[in-house]
Amino acid sequence: MSFRLDRTAFHAGTHEENARYHARQQPATMAERLRAAAYLNSVAYGYDLNNPPRMDRTAFATRKHTN
Repeated sequence: MSFRLDRTAFHAGTHEENARYHARQQPATMAERLRAAAYLNSVAYGYDLNNPPRMDRTAFATRKHTN
């Protein structure tokens, strides 16, 4: 599935128009919505969708809890 971000598309509609739009968009499966979110993140942060950056694990520390 290929996504394209149209940066020129914007329309501030009425509450009724927005409700109809969301009623049409909501039936998308969770997997479709997650793919779209991953695409938007890749566009926003400028990385390749098929090769996302790895998490820097050195930024986190683990320790044993003692009682």
